[in-house]
Order: sequence, then C-alpha cells, then structure tokens
Amino acid sequence: MIPVKFYQLSAVVAVALALVTLTSQAKQKPNVLFIAVDDWNDWVGCLGDQQAKTPNVDRLAARGMLFANASCAASVCNPSRAAVMSGLRPFTTGVYENATPLQTQISADHLTIAKYFRKHGYMAHGSGKLYHDQIGGHLHDDFDHYHFWNEHYRKWGWELGYSRFPDPEPVKRPFAKITKKTKRNFDFGPIQGKEADMPDFKSTTYGVDFLKKKHEKPFFLAIGEFKPHLPWFAPKKYFDMYPLDKIQLPPTKEGDLDDLPKIALKRTNDKASKHHLVKELGEWKKAIQGYRACISFSDAQIGRLLDALDASPYKDNTIIVLWSDHGYHLGEKDHWHKRTLWERSVRVPYIIVAPGVTKPGSVTHAPVDLMSVYPTLLELAGLPAYEKIKEEGVSVAPILKDPTVEWPHYALCTHERKNHTVRSEHYRYIRYQDGSEELYDHRSDPNEWTNLAINPSDEVKALIDDHAKFLPKSEAPVGPSYYGGTALMRLTGDTYDWKLKSEVRGDGEYKNANKLKSKAWKTAAESQ
Repeated sequence: MIPVKFYQLSAVVAVALALVTLTSQAKQKPNVLFIAVDDWNDWVGCLGDQQAKTPNVDRLAARGMLFANASCAASVCNPSRAAVMSGLRPFTTGVYENATPLQTQISADHLTIAKYFRKHGYMAHGSGKLYHDQIGGHLHDDFDHYHFWNEHYRKWGWELGYSRFPDPEPVKRPFAKITKKTKRNFDFGPIQGKEADMPDFKSTTYGVDFLKKKHEKPFFLAIGEFKPHLPWFAPKKYFDMYPLDKIQLPPTKEGDLDDLPKIALKRTNDKASKHHLVKELGEWKKAIQGYRACISFSDAQIGRLLDALDASPYKDNTIIVLWSDHGYHLGEKDHWHKRTLWERSVRVPYIIVAPGVTKPGSVTHAPVDLMSVYPTLLELAGLPAYEKIKEEGVSVAPILKDPTVEWPHYALCTHERKNHTVRSEHYRYIRYQDGSEELYDHRSDPNEWTNLAINPSDEVKALIDDHAKFLPKSEAPVGPSYYGGTALMRLTGDTYDWKLKSEVRGDGEYKNANKLKSKAWKTAAESQ
C-alpha cells in the first residue's frame, strides 16, 4: 500500500511543475511572422472590394486588426521597403528612388528591424522580396539565413534574388499586345507551368518548412511575396477565377485631371500615357484580370503560411503582420503604375494579429502609415524602443488594445523629394515641391475627382493648415543613384561570397550585363 504522504508529495510536485511551465510560457518571447507583398493596392475583400477573391487575407483580418485607412511610407518599391525595414523615412535617409541603395544612406551600426530582433535574442530568417534589390553591403547580415527566391538557379551561377539582370523567364513573352507597343515590362497572361515552380511558391515553401521545425529561440520570420508586381503571370486557374465578362472597370470621370496642378500631370505623364493604348488595344479588362489573378495567387501563398502556422506549436505565440509596399493604379486618373500621391497608390493592406492583445475581427479607420510597423512590433514583443527611430513613426499598439482610443496622428507618404501626402480620417492633402496643392474629402469624393485646393474657401484653408502640420520640416538630399547593392554571386549550399559587382550607373546600367554574367557562369562552373 502506497502511503498517503506519497500522493500528497506527488500532487505538490505536479502543481510546482505546472507553475514552472506557466511561468516559462509567460516569459517566452512571442515569435513574429512578417509578410510583405508587392504592388498590392486596396483590392482586398476585407477592405470592401467586391471583386476580390482573397479568402486568406480576409481570414487573417478576421483573426486580428485590419487597418482600413493605412498608407505606405513611399509610393514606389525601394523607398517604401527601405523605410519599413530601417524604421527611417525617405526624407531622413535620402532614399527617394529605386536606384538608391539603403546601405549607402544609413550608418553601419544602424539596426534594421531584423537585426534589432537578432540583437535581442531572436533568430531571423527571410525569404523572397523584402528589400527592393539584393541584400548588399552591411545589410547582408540582417538575417541568420536568407533564402533567395530563385535558389533553384544557384548551380548555374546566375545572380540571385530580385536584381537588375533577371533569371530566364519560365515563359515565352510577350503575352499582351501592349507590351509590343510600349517595350516595357507591362505584360500579363496565364502560364501553363506548375504552381510549385513559381518563385513566390518557393519562397513561401521556405517559410512553411521553417514553421514545421522545432526552434529553441524565438524567431522573426520574414516572407516577401513578389506578386502582384508586374509581369502579371500566374497559373491559369487564377485567371479562371476572373472571367473577362465579369471584370468591372474602375470608376473614372471625364475631365478628372482638369483641376490638377501641372506638376501632378507632368510627374505621372510617362506612365499615364499608356492608358490610351490600353483602351485602344482593348486590353483594359485583360490587364485587370492579370492583376487580380496575381493577387489571388499571392493570397494562396499567404494561406499556405497561415495553415503551416496553425499546424505548428507556435500558433498561439506568434505575432503576424501583413503589409504591402504601396498601391497601384489600373486606369484611375488615366494612370497605370504607382508613383503618385493619390489614394490608389498610397492606400495599402495592413493587418496585425497579436495573440492576447488584438480582438478578432477588429477594424480601425484611424489614419496610420507603415512607419508604425517597426515600433509596434518592438512594443508587442516586449523589446525596448529603438532610440534612432523614435521620431520617425509611432506604435499602433494603443489602437490594437483599444480600437476606440483617440488617435491624434495623421498618415504621411512621400514620393521623391519634397512631394508628400497627408491622410486624416476623412481627407487627403497633397503638396508638391513647387508648392502646388490638392485636397480631397473622402466622405463625398472617394475617387478624388474634386480638388478642393483650387480656389479654397476659408474652411478649406483651415483644413490645409491642419494637415500641413504633419509635413517634414527638413529633408535629406537625394542619395546617389546606382545599384551598388547589385552583385553577381556564386553560392555553395546556403552561404555566399561576393564575387563580382556592377558599378555601372544610369543609362549604362546594363552595358556590362552579358560580360559579367558570362564570367559568373564560368566561375560557378569551375567551382562545381
């Protein structure tokens, strides 16, 4: 017979072990799943778009908080991504364009978001498109490991990642009539290849496999989806989701551009000029079909990540953030591209799920911008604030905890130097470098067709003054424009060495491409 005291002692030990386990869990740092998408505007089901088929982004929003009035930091890829990853705005770094590498504009001791998490005990892994171009200079050690999206080309010695000299296309181009006319990378159409061969699928697979493994340290896992960036290629099944006869064109208005400042027209003219060609060639619906197909393809990859997380032991202790680098015009204001300060270029999907903090299905219309990503994740993870970015963006943790909290901030977005837009809950204000202005009331004018800054009333002048308070007081000069981070690399396993570097600039950007590529190919072949 076992003594009663034995049972009592066993019970005490069991309770003690349970308390130790609970204490350990309470002290455990949350993981971070950081998902970036490219060129994805507000065509998302949870943001009210009726044609979007985005079930996975919608279910992500249902798990946490949707920021329904979120703005990018800059309306073109490199400045936006550099801002989010560094926590520094374009007018702080001088990174206003795609051709200015972030690493030349920040000090070597500046901690990007991944590096900050690493410094505080996290392991950081990345895959896909996070920065605009190659991770170069001192940015290559942001991550403990970085999986390039075209890893399957390694043995052939081709450069890796999203770079100036792209890998061979998996399809014969072009598909679209307009591509032949414009000679630009403006192409769209279904491909017949396997979905598993798509670069985004491979990048996502890295994340899925990562979540299946056991990790002793908390992690910062960053996955960058390249779609819906041009070219709009996706497996045929995603095009079939959007029959051409069901495609709705975005709302437009005759004379929409008549009340715009000359500088606004001039700054968008090179890209906008193809809108008449899109219409003349009868390709408007086809282009929208391609864009939407790529959105749904990207949504499917996000679904794979969520499924993997839900099947993992990390489900209840992982913060998720989803953001797009900027929006995209598909004919609105006669424009096809990004690079504007209007709603379609600036408004982006932005969702945060923070276990124990966010209430499922919560929505806020508070004006926020993506400079909130870095400080918010630090606060949610219980890490100390980073002094170097405290003047750049504000944490949205107060909104996550209470969606009804009073929010005194407006959102700010930059396009090139001295061109900015300020977004409040109801208004968009734009000021260009020559002092020209635009103001739109989104309660009555969601398409931004009526510029109130033309012959403004006293009330409008007061609104302009209110929004202008959020414009920067000083701005860094434009950083040097060259692809100093672009390199041809030879990889062995999962390590890499810098072997060749293109220092060509401007119009000479491609002049040494074939020579460098041949040399890299030969070097790689000799290493096998």
